[in-house]
Amino acid sequence: MIKKLLSPLLLFFIFIFSGLSTYAQGDLMIMPKRLVFDGSERSQEINLANTGSDTAVYAISFVNYKMTEKGNFEQVDEPENGQRFAENFLRYFPRRVALAPNEAQTIRVQLTRTGNLEQGEYRSHMYFRAVEEQTALGAEETEESEGISINIKTVFGISIPIIVREGESTTNIDLTDLSLNTAGENPKLSLVINRSGNMSVYGNLKATHIAKNGTETEIGMVKGVSVYTPNSKRSFSFELRNASQVDLSQGKLKLQYSEDKGETLATKEIDL
Repeated sequence: MIKKLLSPLLLFFIFIFSGLSTYAQGDLMIMPKRLVFDGSERSQEINLANTGSDTAVYAISFVNYKMTEKGNFEQVDEPENGQRFAENFLRYFPRRVALAPNEAQTIRVQLTRTGNLEQGEYRSHMYFRAVEEQTALGAEETEESEGISINIKTVFGISIPIIVREGESTTNIDLTDLSLNTAGENPKLSLVINRSGNMSVYGNLKATHIAKNGTETEIGMVKGVSVYTPNSKRSFSFELRNASQVDLSQGKLKLQYSEDKGETLATKEIDL
């Protein structure tokens, strides 16, 4: 565990230009925004930083979620059929942190008891909850009615998935039900990401217009789209913000779903 007091400029460079994904909510920044243990590492680190102007305190724990077909998360106490929790195979330190303004701290996460792992994937989410007593962690309002004063505090939490994988992946992805809606300010592309196999997927969706002369123009991109086990599909839609550069009444639309490292998981083309 490492605790350092850093300048705001140094925090910016560490978290934004480190090449790792960063997750932020309120005044708390977290890097990376997900951990995956795939057999190559026994220990990993999560970096926290307080970018606010007041000291903040966070309690750290595990929570478990299921993902709906629309990509929302619902907390669950027991795993669904085909779902496994990772929390019993992980330990971490510390379990509570106090961060002064512009202070950063490292949380160490270790993989344990791997002799009990079965083939497949385990997932739990590490939850960072702002301690309620710290008024600097949220907006504070006071309501008065008939002489009674009520103090209202907004307290937030933020979580990141921690995934443990055992064995080889048998996962395959297929993109179906592509639908283009050109109404509104920006056209919107809808699709279904179909997942089969023993592990989840996490990647980026890129939409490319292919003109009749073969010219390709990227017209839309969304990063960090996941389908977690045990879900077999996810419905998703996103805006094509650069579509004004092309004619969507002709040509083709190519959709690619790729990992952050660049490996393409699935491709689909439709005629316009």
